Amino acid sequence: MRGSILAPTLRAAMPSALLLIARVGIASVFFLSGRTKVTGLLTIKPSTFQLFQYEYALPLIPTDLAAHLATYAEHLFPILLVLGLLTRPAAAALLGMTAVIEIFVYPDAWPTHLTWAGLLLPLVVYGAGRWSLDHLFFGRPRAARH
Repeated sequence: MRGSILAPTLRAAMPSALLLIARVGIASVFFLSGRTKVTGLLTIKPSTFQLFQYEYALPLIPTDLAAHLATYAEHLFPILLVLGLLTRPAAAALLGMTAVIEIFVYPDAWPTHLTWAGLLLPLVVYGAGRWSLDHLFFGRPRAARH
């Protein structure tokens, strides 16, 4: 009898719970990576510039710009994901970053990048879920309103 009452509640909470787990899980990966590139609050380490110049060596973008963009992105977008604020654009930006890393930096690390994509894609498609600032500020997404 008790299970029949609890099961619908759990079933209703599950999508938002899974989206929250995805948000926090992938945010931790990128945020911790960003923290290795700075000292103090957001002062980029000299070693970060060397890393972008010699190991990452992205085409078509200057080393200094790439270091700044990646470092600040690894701080800003994970914070937005944890808050569930502007979740779709934040997840899309990190998905794009994942694609750049996979294609240009570490192509042999596809199992890791596929895992990241597996956490980011539902956030791009479904948003943050009910347990988010997106839901508080903007309500249900247009696609869900019928």
